[in-house]
Amino acid sequence: MRQIALAAVAAAAIAGSSAARADAVEDFYKGKQISLILSAGAGGGYAQYAFAFAPYFSQHIPGKPNIVVQNMPGAGGIRAMIHLYQNAPKDGTFLGLVHSSVPFAPVYGIEAAKFDPRQFNWLGSINATSAICVSWTSSGVTKWDDLFSGKFIVGGTGAGSQMETLPAMINKLFGTKIKIISGYTGGNDVYLAMERGEVTGRCGGLVSSILSTRPDWFPQKKVSVPIQVALERNPMFPDVPSLVEFAKEERTKQILQLILSPLEMDRPILAPPGVPAERVAALRAAFHATMNDPAFLEEAKRQKLETEEVSGERLQKILQDAFRLPADVVKAANEAMNLTGSGGGD
Repeated sequence: MRQIALAAVAAAAIAGSSAARADAVEDFYKGKQISLILSAGAGGGYAQYAFAFAPYFSQHIPGKPNIVVQNMPGAGGIRAMIHLYQNAPKDGTFLGLVHSSVPFAPVYGIEAAKFDPRQFNWLGSINATSAICVSWTSSGVTKWDDLFSGKFIVGGTGAGSQMETLPAMINKLFGTKIKIISGYTGGNDVYLAMERGEVTGRCGGLVSSILSTRPDWFPQKKVSVPIQVALERNPMFPDVPSLVEFAKEERTKQILQLILSPLEMDRPILAPPGVPAERVAALRAAFHATMNDPAFLEEAKRQKLETEEVSGERLQKILQDAFRLPADVVKAANEAMNLTGSGGGD
């Protein structure tokens, strides 16, 4: 009986401790404001996801803090990551919604990426997706063979962004002649450049961002998809080959596996290193609750935003696995994406 009594006391103590931690998190966030830092500019797909997600996320965080979305584009997303790593408060009042490619920059040894993504507290990812190369149909670039003509000119936002690393990789591994024009602020600016005729298209573009910001493009055939930058075909484009279908050697397939890992964690949300564990746990729980909130899912559907929950634990594993890869595989992927070069095609 004494053992049962002691067990009951211990269980009550644990429950009381958990409740106390939950109350402490609620007390901390009540009346506070969370800054959600975007590594992208205003008006693009990332911004649309952020504004759709934030109100529901707020309601599931203990204390229901107000969430303010702030844009911090620059250096292909590296600027925002450095801010969150080095300068942002480490108390859970600053979070990030960042480009999925940016956490991998240190894996490839990009000098400007002065952060360790494994030290961030990854809350989860709003989606997992596959990338595409998308071209303005009237340009005449509409299929895989057209990428060898030198007429496919894509916009980019800086070294390290998928809009530059992916076309550089395709050039290196397959001999295509995609030309890259760097310097655009964000993906939306590249879409505007396509509409103005400044560039032919974009590689590394996501289906979700086009569906949400340019819903008429696919139905009206304003754009074409010459190749899917993926390990398998997206059912939305059953007749468009995936890049891996042209990989003839196993080593090329391994390189692609690494390069395309960021697509498994599209729209990731993180907290800086050093945030108290109980707040990280509460934020992860709130993320999970939001991703399963019927109201949010209905809003995402209304805005044509694709969603697929990826847990924070899964994100951490993806990054850990990337850091464990042999140096020669990383080197080959690095060279394929021209991460230390100019980022242009021939």
